[in-house]
Amino acid sequence: MAVVIGVRFKSAGKSYYFDPLDFEIKKGENVIVETTRGVEIGEVTMERTDVRESEIVSPLKKVLRIATPEDREHAAQNKEKEKEALAICQRKIEQHSLDMKLIDVEYTFDNNKILFYFTSEGRVDFRELVKDLAAVFKTRIELRQIGVRDEAKILGGIGICGRCLCCKSFLGDFHPVSIKMAKEQGIPLNPTKISGSCGRLMCCLKYEQEAYEYLLSKTPGVGAIVETDRGRGVVMSVSLLKGLLRVKLDVGNEADLADFYVGDVRLIKNPSKRGRDKTDYGAAIPAEPVAAVEQYVGDLPEDAAAIIAEDDPDLDMLNYISDVY
Repeated sequence: MAVVIGVRFKSAGKSYYFDPLDFEIKKGENVIVETTRGVEIGEVTMERTDVRESEIVSPLKKVLRIATPEDREHAAQNKEKEKEALAICQRKIEQHSLDMKLIDVEYTFDNNKILFYFTSEGRVDFRELVKDLAAVFKTRIELRQIGVRDEAKILGGIGICGRCLCCKSFLGDFHPVSIKMAKEQGIPLNPTKISGSCGRLMCCLKYEQEAYEYLLSKTPGVGAIVETDRGRGVVMSVSLLKGLLRVKLDVGNEADLADFYVGDVRLIKNPSKRGRDKTDYGAAIPAEPVAAVEQYVGDLPEDAAAIIAEDDPDLDMLNYISDVY
């Protein structure tokens, strides 16, 4: 076991472990730490606690000191300089006629490096741009290409729910999201219904997925043969969240429909996987135009059956660090 604290460098960023040494550090305080990018200032999100060695990424960096008022003032000055650097870099991009969209600028706390985040549909030859920026700022320059999800996380916005984007407000990291989740939750496979502001599948599809998987594991699907107190029948529809089954009963020579709770029936035979996919799960999936669905799937970069909502594969692909001072 090792004693660590959690430190976060952005408002909704991921927390990282650091060695607190002998400092008495409370949650919410600012600390100066050494990172792979250099010296940084961050906010403590977790006080001293014991964690397994396997959970720590070696080598474990140490806390240099608790931030002083001067340190916080220096961090605020860096924020102001970032605005100026953003404008300068944007002008340089226009001068070089580069096909790239500048998203954000970040100074390291020790001013040893400036990071410029941008998006682009392809590769960009920005070597001349880096030389110009290094000549202006007299420090190391790093240009980092990011994906559309990271762009949304940096810029923020309002989701279709009317609230601030989850990635901007509280999500520390992106989680895998797939079309299968939308199908299992009974959400129409409509791009406007399941896509976030970034154009990718909404992160919130993940939030209730475990509950749906649990309910699906204990609920008969459409086409299942079940035994009820009124005889044997076939499941015609499922209301997953309510736990209700609409069963077609064989009563004499006539067929009758009746509703039963999942706990009141006994499963005789499971439906095929294909039949299970047709379950309405409490909210009927309206028939979408086939062309619209195919067009949406065709625009996706990976197999539509398992779309991953992690950072784009081109993230950090075009990192370039200048050694010009």
